[in-house]
Amino acid sequence: MGWASDGTERIDLTGHPVGFIALAIFVLAYLLVMAEEFLHLRKSKPVIIAAGIIWALIALVYTTHDLGHAAEEAVRHNLLEYAELMLFLLVAMTYINAMQERRVFDALRAWLIRSGFGFRALFWMTGILAFFISPVADNLTTALLMCAVVLAVGGDNTRFVTLACINIVVAANAGGAFSPFGDITTLMVWQKGMVEFFEFFQLFVPSLVNFLVPAALMHFAVPDVKPEATSASAPMRRGARRIILLFFLTIATAVAFHNFLTLPPVLGMLTGLGYLQFFGFYLRMTYLRECGPNGEFCDRGELEKNERLEAAQPFDVFNKVAKAEWDTLLFFYGVVLCVGGLGFIGYLGLASEVMYSEWGPTAANIAVGVISAIVDNIPVMFAVLTMNPDMSQAQWLLVTLTAGVGGSLLSIGSAAGVALMGQARGKYTFFGHLKWTPAIAAGYVASILVHLWMNG
Repeated sequence: MGWASDGTERIDLTGHPVGFIALAIFVLAYLLVMAEEFLHLRKSKPVIIAAGIIWALIALVYTTHDLGHAAEEAVRHNLLEYAELMLFLLVAMTYINAMQERRVFDALRAWLIRSGFGFRALFWMTGILAFFISPVADNLTTALLMCAVVLAVGGDNTRFVTLACINIVVAANAGGAFSPFGDITTLMVWQKGMVEFFEFFQLFVPSLVNFLVPAALMHFAVPDVKPEATSASAPMRRGARRIILLFFLTIATAVAFHNFLTLPPVLGMLTGLGYLQFFGFYLRMTYLRECGPNGEFCDRGELEKNERLEAAQPFDVFNKVAKAEWDTLLFFYGVVLCVGGLGFIGYLGLASEVMYSEWGPTAANIAVGVISAIVDNIPVMFAVLTMNPDMSQAQWLLVTLTAGVGGSLLSIGSAAGVALMGQARGKYTFFGHLKWTPAIAAGYVASILVHLWMNG
């Protein structure tokens, strides 16, 4: 009737009508997710409903066999996995929002705009910055920041904007692949204990190759033009540098908790949120320093006229929590529960048997990257972690790399690409990206070969 590989008695529903219905519901929900750009339906909505229906169908079958407790334990296990990742991401997003509010990213953008770089230099500058910022900030925020620079400088030069946006998407995804903080998929692999924190940096060179190969191929297509520099200026607000230091201290706390105390990394991240809360309290108590010597810039009666009033508002950490990407966090919930349900039914066991036993781990992990160009890499990676195939450390690093950079093959393959299609509408398009997919694929193949050569 079932098996007990993880201590929970299960019923094989892969050939049962409930299994087919659950699979159809997930496919339908994901088609709606993929059509988000056209339907303007937030991606979290269909997967949340699908998760509820899938587990309700599973529970219906299990309760008729007096095994309702088994379904309940499985749901609780999935919820625990989600809670750890969600709280970790929530803290990271809160710090990023705090840095945005303190105008850290505005200052960087203003420096790039007034620097007077030519299009080719800016092409490389934005790509290199995206590669090195995305391991700390998420690749979506990084891509949006760099795209804003490209649009401000590139203006109506569609060719430059298109090539620069493609380069940014590739660089942001590649940079996120060698850091536990760079992408949700790498965070999942680290939290699951498949790869240790410092082992991720073995992917630095393969990730760099993944970025450099297509960038080098696109370089000569970038217009050799030098636009006129502007006098853009955006000074950072008080406390910005200290918040950056607190963010790095938070990351160090999470790593120390996990590596030296064997505690979940999320505990260190939540401790780091406390750092920000205390510093936020200090900023609130001393914010009148931003209001001028006599407090004239904080006069509430001058709300409509005073341009500096926004800068003088007290710092509120809970505003930063509220501005987290809740659609992404709830989408993640739906994905974890949906994929967990399909795994509990038995479909992931079948997929694992085909991919990792018949194809072999290398071919399977390369295929995971290609699949993630069509389907979001979050459910793909969670499915692999749920399958938990018996693989070497080099193979776990390989699937981490391919799932992270495979989304660059198509503009719809990553959150960064989808966001930039909206931000640079009409200039960075699906077909504009598709034209350079062979160059990106060359980087994808080169990064895999370099990883296999360096890391076995």
